[in-house]
Amino acid sequence: MRKFFMTTKRLGFSVWKEDDISDALNLWGDPEVTKYIVVDGIMLKEQVQERLKKEIETYNNARVQYWPIYLIESGENIGCCGVRPYDSEKNIYEMGIHLKAQHWGIGLAQEACLAVIEYSFNNLKADALFAGHNPKNISSSRLLKKLGFTYIHDEFYPPTGLYHPSYLMKKQEYITYIRENGKEK
Repeated sequence: MRKFFMTTKRLGFSVWKEDDISDALNLWGDPEVTKYIVVDGIMLKEQVQERLKKEIETYNNARVQYWPIYLIESGENIGCCGVRPYDSEKNIYEMGIHLKAQHWGIGLAQEACLAVIEYSFNNLKADALFAGHNPKNISSSRLLKKLGFTYIHDEFYPPTGLYHPSYLMKKQEYITYIRENGKEK
């Protein structure tokens, strides 16, 4: 049974380990997932292995990563959601989420992101969260706005070779969001 350090109503958050290569390949090896993440939309096995290695290194160095997330009911890995250092001097983390296509459109992305936002502000004591998305990914744009992020600028993202709309959420904006919407909204 997988250990979770954080849970929501439907999701459990774990930490990537080297023996999670099968879950990593099922996630980042799927062109439906990676079409907005890398320039050609496809991650080869070696690239997935490197991505997993990078997530593990980020955790070892900063105690954060894009954590693997699982359905509590079945134990199925559905993707990852988490943070990584973005601007350490200003105590800003970058939030990201990658979900398998069969789990899109049923509120799991919002549920996972809300948990990560809460964890970031309450446990990591972040001053702000940064997030960006591929300009072709309209669903991510809607999600970030729904979560209360504010557009700040377009930022070049080397893995896609595109300028990504980029957003920021300060702690006060999170507090306002929770006050107005509640945690599960």
